[in-house]
Amino acid sequence: MKLDATDKRLLELLQEDSNMAIKELAVRLNLSKTPIYDRIKKYIREGIIKKYVAVLDHQKIDDSMFVFCSVSLDSQKLKELEAFEQAVQKIPEVIECYLMGGANDFLLKVVVKNLPSYHQFSSGKLAALPNVSQIKSTFVLNEVKRSTVIPLF
Repeated sequence: MKLDATDKRLLELLQEDSNMAIKELAVRLNLSKTPIYDRIKKYIREGIIKKYVAVLDHQKIDDSMFVFCSVSLDSQKLKELEAFEQAVQKIPEVIECYLMGGANDFLLKVVVKNLPSYHQFSSGKLAALPNVSQIKSTFVLNEVKRSTVIPLF
């Protein structure tokens, strides 16, 4: 779907605050409510907007830690890559997973309660998956920036 300038601005506003009222969006874009509503419905229908979620401040809920795991597999055959991807989908501690090019096959963002729970996760769940040959862990000391906003060029 080709996005015009109004689409891009509307999507930027929705990324900043998806709870913003249609009336407020219309005022900011100098349009009536109907075209705003129609565009949003089109974004949902086309899959541009996948879902609406609440972004939580994990530090205000409880203590937890983020870990980035670089995972290498024994085999990079399509069947094995897909098997790993399907297995990772079922592990709640894994909040992001990317197939990578380069030195490692996957990069995972993991959230756990503490270091002992990470040890249990990495050795009990992640290393137990078939085809996993190596896990390299990097621990987050301080979250400098976290955003869900995708810049639209």
